[in-house]
Amino acid sequence: MLIALLLAAAAPTFDPLRFFAGQTSGKGQLKVILRRRVSVSVAGSGRVQPDGSLVLEQVVKEGAKAPRTRRWHLRRISPGRYVGTLTDARGPVTVEADGSRLHLSFKTPSGFKVQQWLTLAPDGRSADNVLRATRLGITVATLRERIVKVD
Repeated sequence: MLIALLLAAAAPTFDPLRFFAGQTSGKGQLKVILRRRVSVSVAGSGRVQPDGSLVLEQVVKEGAKAPRTRRWHLRRISPGRYVGTLTDARGPVTVEADGSRLHLSFKTPSGFKVQQWLTLAPDGRSADNVLRATRLGITVATLRERIVKVD
């Protein structure tokens, strides 16, 4: 019991505004149903705005496709809760923090439901990302990625 309490006390709290401020880099693998697994890399640049919200621009390279840029805008609405927008989303992005874990949820413009879980490493400078995209309850794509703070 004591060890569990010590580990819980040592685990950092995942604050996405702090983690994604500055430069980040992600590398992972994307598996889409009926397709080969492809490498994905993401270069992020985040800025905290005067109102305390975060604007994160990411350049995404997926397999042999041309790089694309996407933009997140997140703001804190209560302790551990955030809401925002994403250029890859239709409607709002919701974010909930629970200790060292972060859960993001949104829908894509084509109607896929995306659930994303990030787990902050004890060093607070890296996180594991697992993303699942579903349609009609069936998982159609999975991304596993490691994200690190560059600066």
